[in-house]
Amino acid sequence: MSSTPTLPRDMRNTVLPGHAACHGCPIPMGLKVVGAVFGDKVILVVPACCTSVVLGMHPGTAFNGSVIHVAFASAAAVASGISAGLFKRGVRGVQVVAWAGDGGTADIGMASLSGAAERNDDFIYVMYDNEAYMNTGIQRSSATPAGAWTTTTPLGKKESKKDVTKILIAHGVPYVATASIAYPHDFYNKLKKAAGIRGFKFIYLHAPCPVGWRFDPSLTVKVAKLAVETGMIILYEYYDGKIHISGPSRPLLDKSRRRPLIEYLKFQGRFHGISEGELRNLESYVDSSWEWVKKFMQ
Repeated sequence: MSSTPTLPRDMRNTVLPGHAACHGCPIPMGLKVVGAVFGDKVILVVPACCTSVVLGMHPGTAFNGSVIHVAFASAAAVASGISAGLFKRGVRGVQVVAWAGDGGTADIGMASLSGAAERNDDFIYVMYDNEAYMNTGIQRSSATPAGAWTTTTPLGKKESKKDVTKILIAHGVPYVATASIAYPHDFYNKLKKAAGIRGFKFIYLHAPCPVGWRFDPSLTVKVAKLAVETGMIILYEYYDGKIHISGPSRPLLDKSRRRPLIEYLKFQGRFHGISEGELRNLESYVDSSWEWVKKFMQ
C-alpha cells in the first residue's frame, strides 16, 4: 500500500472564508496543509509579511488556530520563547510554527533565526519563499533570483539567490527540508516528520506569487511544478548528516530528465527580456545546486 497520506477532504476550517489573499496566492495553500497536520493545536508566529494581511487581526483572523503577529525581525525569537514557555508549563500536543516570508527570514529575521538554530530551540520554522518583499511593493530580497525584475531591480537582479537551507544545514540542526506548494503531500509528510523531532526544524516552502512574478493567477500550481521539474527548486530532506532527495525530485538527478529552464521562466513577466547570458547564469546556478546536493548524498 502507498505510504502517501490522505489530506482531509474538508480543509475549509483551516483557512476560513473571507481572507484577504490575492487570487492565486500560495499562502492559503500552504497554511491549509499546516492545518491538515496540526488542526487547531498550533500556535502560528507571523512577522510582518503578506500573511499578516491575509489572515487579519483578532477577533476576525482567518486562521483556525492561535496566531501571534510580531515585529519583522523577531519571529524566531518569539517562537523560541513560546516553545520554552509551553515546555516549562508542561503543555504538550501544541505545535509552535514560525511562518515567515523570505524578507523576514533571509534578510531582516536572519539574526534571530540563526540564534534559535544555534540554541536548537524546539519549534518548526517555515520560510514561505515568494522571492521578494511582496507586501510592501515587490522590492528585491536576498532570495530573489538573479535576472528577476522587481521594483528595486528594474533591469533584473544582478546577485544570485541566497540559499537559506544551506545556512541552516551549516548550523547542525536536526532537520532541514525543502517543499513546494505544488506538492502538498510532500509538504504534509515533512511537517509530520519535523513535529516528531525534538529541536530546531526548518522547512523552506517555495511559493510563487502571481502579482510579484507577473503570471496569471490560475497558473500558481503550474509555475510551482515547473520550478521543480526544471530543477530550479530541489525537494529534499537533510538529517543524520545526509541529504535525502524527495520523490518528485529524485528522477531529476539525471539531468536529461529535467525540463528546460526556459519553460519555467517564460510564464513569468519578471523574467521578460532576460538575456541569453542571464539565462546561462541561471542554468549554471541550477547545475551547481544539484552538484552540491549530490555531494551531501554521499
